[in-house]
Amino acid sequence: MKNLIFILLICSANLVCAQIPNTISNEEKIYGLSKFWQEVNYNFVYLSKVDKQAWDSLYLASIKEVQTTKNDYEYYRKLQKFSAFLKDGHTNIILPKSIYDNIFNASFGDYKFKITNIEGKAIITGINDSKKNKIAIGSEITKVNGIPTSQYIETYVKPYIATSTPHLLEDLSIQYMLEGYLGTAYTLEVKSPDGKTKNLELTLGETKEEKMYPAEEKRELLEFKWLDEKVAYLAFNSFSDWDIMDRFDEIQPELTKAEKLIIDLRYNGGGDSRVARELFKYLTKDTKMYGAKSQSRLHIPSYKAWGKYVNASDTLKNERMKQSYLTYQDAYFYTFPYEAYETSNLDITRIEVPTVLLIGHMTGSAAEDFLIYADNQENMTKIGEATYGSTGQPYVFDLPGGAFARVCTKKDTYANGKEFVGYGIQPDIEVKKTLADFMENIDPALQKAIAFLSNSN
Repeated sequence: MKNLIFILLICSANLVCAQIPNTISNEEKIYGLSKFWQEVNYNFVYLSKVDKQAWDSLYLASIKEVQTTKNDYEYYRKLQKFSAFLKDGHTNIILPKSIYDNIFNASFGDYKFKITNIEGKAIITGINDSKKNKIAIGSEITKVNGIPTSQYIETYVKPYIATSTPHLLEDLSIQYMLEGYLGTAYTLEVKSPDGKTKNLELTLGETKEEKMYPAEEKRELLEFKWLDEKVAYLAFNSFSDWDIMDRFDEIQPELTKAEKLIIDLRYNGGGDSRVARELFKYLTKDTKMYGAKSQSRLHIPSYKAWGKYVNASDTLKNERMKQSYLTYQDAYFYTFPYEAYETSNLDITRIEVPTVLLIGHMTGSAAEDFLIYADNQENMTKIGEATYGSTGQPYVFDLPGGAFARVCTKKDTYANGKEFVGYGIQPDIEVKKTLADFMENIDPALQKAIAFLSNSN
């Protein structure tokens, strides 16, 4: 990871060089690694899906590797790579503020980029306004430090990203491909939309210019507009704030006039599942709403001890043997009490019309809970791309040097046990944005939704 930890020895006028802290002893490094390994083994809800032999082998190898790290940042990078092996978006390492404040992503002082995965390519979809005539929007980063971008990402980026779904891994590895510590140097080969290439020598540092081109769209908690006299557009951009209910109450009298509805969840990363549920109850005439079912590992040490000597055939019609066997496999779960949410006693105005739910890779957590409630609604159709595919309840604990870690302890599924974590909730009609769509400022999913509703009864 030399490219990610290289610090310039000579400061330019626009760069403040930072000395990477080196405060964590070898004993603490081993302890932090071991603490994470221990808590995963005891608490990680998806441990039964992990190749435990490979997991333990990686731990043994990492004991030596963490002791060779030269500073705190390099140590935490080792831990991030260790956690990413588990492939879970709610199980990861969070850097301390002393490190995080010196981490920059595609910010190079004079230049600042927004990089997006479009058709599997690293496309520059935003640039600081003063440089918009230097690097064209829609340009592709084709090489990083002389290495083809795809190869660079596979080697230096993907192994450090903790996420549950392959599609989100692709997105994040491109979005954060130029992230590193203050002073990290990059050589980029950039190909413009007209096919011309240029090389850039850039060094990570603060970009004080805030204005970006194109201007970044500001998204309100709730957005409402009419697309025509019959079709209303409603965007729930977050479920993190109960204020969204006040905004919904304001627009509800107007919304009841809609004959068809588009609900955009593509930018909703979640929040409070109760907010999602309270909004959904206005969009169905059903008086019972079925949300996610939750489980957590149930670990009783004696059952694990007995399970070492139990064969699968011993579990037939013997609940104790079954529990012992599954506990030894780290696959015995406690199912939390579950019941449908009852709304028959509520005096509310319900809006049940042909509805399209726009979804995408960043539709996550509580927004996925919203989609689970919508799963059995015949009037609702999902259009777009697979969702984030990660939720759960993380157990948070401290690590040496001020960092902390998360380990997912809760498994959420559909009411019938169908899993979506690791896969994402799939659209009924898949629509992907192409580079041509981006260049022409076209929203193909929204266009598809409008066309779909125009043909519905």
